[in-house]
Amino acid sequence: MLSPMDWTRIGLGCWQLGDDCWGDVTEETANQILHEAVDSGINFFDTADVYGSGLSETRIGNFLKTTTEPLLIATKLGRFSDPGWPQNFTEQAIRQHTEASLKRLGVEALDLTQLHCIPKEELERGDVFESLRKLQAEGKIKAFGASIESIEEGHICLRQPGIASLQVIFNPLRQKPAETLLPAAHAQSVKIIVRLPLASGALSGKYSPDQQFPANDHRNFNSDGQAFHVGETFNGLGLAKAVELAELLKADLPEGMNLAEASLRWILDHKEVTTIIPGASKPGQVTRNAAALKLPPLPETTHAAWSKIYNSQAEPLIRGQL
Repeated sequence: MLSPMDWTRIGLGCWQLGDDCWGDVTEETANQILHEAVDSGINFFDTADVYGSGLSETRIGNFLKTTTEPLLIATKLGRFSDPGWPQNFTEQAIRQHTEASLKRLGVEALDLTQLHCIPKEELERGDVFESLRKLQAEGKIKAFGASIESIEEGHICLRQPGIASLQVIFNPLRQKPAETLLPAAHAQSVKIIVRLPLASGALSGKYSPDQQFPANDHRNFNSDGQAFHVGETFNGLGLAKAVELAELLKADLPEGMNLAEASLRWILDHKEVTTIIPGASKPGQVTRNAAALKLPPLPETTHAAWSKIYNSQAEPLIRGQL
């Protein structure tokens, strides 16, 4: 069972705290971000064992020692380099990675552990889920879910007894989950966690087509899927196209909202979404993201206009699985 705690609808994605895929994030900055999240009323943090080879989990674990606030920490496994694919999907490796996360986070049981975008064939085989059920029965994890790359993978996971959550890419430039996956998950009371809600920053509305990123930023080194799935970087659209489409979305912004605020509000307007996990690499970003909860729903005219842009100009150009 998942924690009975009500998840805040905007959480904190902690990929940036790994200090290896979003530019440099110092220890001091990481602590400021975590404190800012709690001060903003956020209680849901999402991390993974592979973020900074355990650094993100370690930083969260150290932070947990300094706060008495009730928090729900979700992590992920399946992509760690030791022992690596395909050995990562054995019961022994899943147990090894779970024990390592428990140690880094300094907890007795993981609130939620998620399969981390593992191959579809492993999801279909189902052995990984049985391994997670065993760990759940032993009290090592409270609940399990999956972070997925495609709609098909999501439906495969929904066939598994006991699955508690699905983590998906979903935003105004990645709308396909709303067609069948979100309703199916909602019907089964499976929680939906939305990652990359601002399309790697393209939906901040602040980037130019020639924007430069640090060498250790995936928006630099994974622009064409060189390191991992291309959809994790600018929705698989590439920087120039994502920026171009973001400019088109601005034409239908409600008065008084910027593109980042409206993009988060667009996601929140979908009742099936449990929580959104925008990340932060600088203090101040968390507070601005959390403020989207206070915004009114978008008008239907904005939803309709953004759906038209997505269907005609975004979906046909997205690289990678949908």
